[in-house]
Amino acid sequence: MTITALIPLALKASLILMVFALGLSANISDALFVFRRPGQLARAFVAMDVVVPVVAFGLATTFALEPAVKIALVTLSLAPLPPTFSKKPLKAGASISYTVGLFVSITLIAVVFIPLALAVLTRVTGISLQMSPAAVWALVLWSLLVPLVAGMVTSRIWPAFGSRAADPLGKAGTVLILIAFIPVLIQVWPAMISLVGNGTVVAMTVLAVLAIAAGHLLGGPPQSDRATLALCSAARHPAIAIAIARANFPDQKLAPAAVLLYLLVSALVAAPYLKWVARYRSPAIGQIRSSAGFMRP
Repeated sequence: MTITALIPLALKASLILMVFALGLSANISDALFVFRRPGQLARAFVAMDVVVPVVAFGLATTFALEPAVKIALVTLSLAPLPPTFSKKPLKAGASISYTVGLFVSITLIAVVFIPLALAVLTRVTGISLQMSPAAVWALVLWSLLVPLVAGMVTSRIWPAFGSRAADPLGKAGTVLILIAFIPVLIQVWPAMISLVGNGTVVAMTVLAVLAIAAGHLLGGPPQSDRATLALCSAARHPAIAIAIARANFPDQKLAPAAVLLYLLVSALVAAPYLKWVARYRSPAIGQIRSSAGFMRP
């Protein structure tokens, strides 16, 4: 097997490791946390599944952007879950229960939301858009839900292993994703640079800023959980976005590069927000951060 063929496997393995490590630090009560709080679930849905798609569609129809960039903005907004939850929300004081609960609830909602959102866009734009629920389910099941549940089950059966292994496995996943992502970035970098201009970075920055603002305003009521929803509103699942783009626009070869460009832009936008939030966390929140072993993508 060639190195090129190993890179996608390494990316998948790294994500599975990070989600599995998250599961080792969680339990069933954490997974159901947001479902048991309809108000928080509704606000999370509005921030991630309503505000972000509306903003993305508005930017795509208003800005004179490359077609690949417009496709990337819209498909990213329809992939309303990050590939994994990171250490960043906990650095800002988020609780593990809200973090895991949001992860599970938005992942399950995505299975229904994505096909419905594509149907709505078909009516609005007149362009036939589709992605089968089975394809969405396969992506979220094997890359997100299975490793999360496996981690929770492992921790319950073997708690000593769970407490010791969560942090090392999360760090291993971080190292692996960096090793695997660098060759991908080098490969698509010329395509990404070719898309810069005509308002591309501005549009992506606006989307990331408004997504973070929506998540921050709608998060909570605990102040400590606002950063989680804010960061996750801006972060989207690149694999799902690329799958939607390829299924509906197979001729747009630059769409995956545009998706990755947004990931870089959103990460740069999120950095100062995270520093701003972390400045105001309480000492008790700092204890949560120090006692939780999580991974940073």
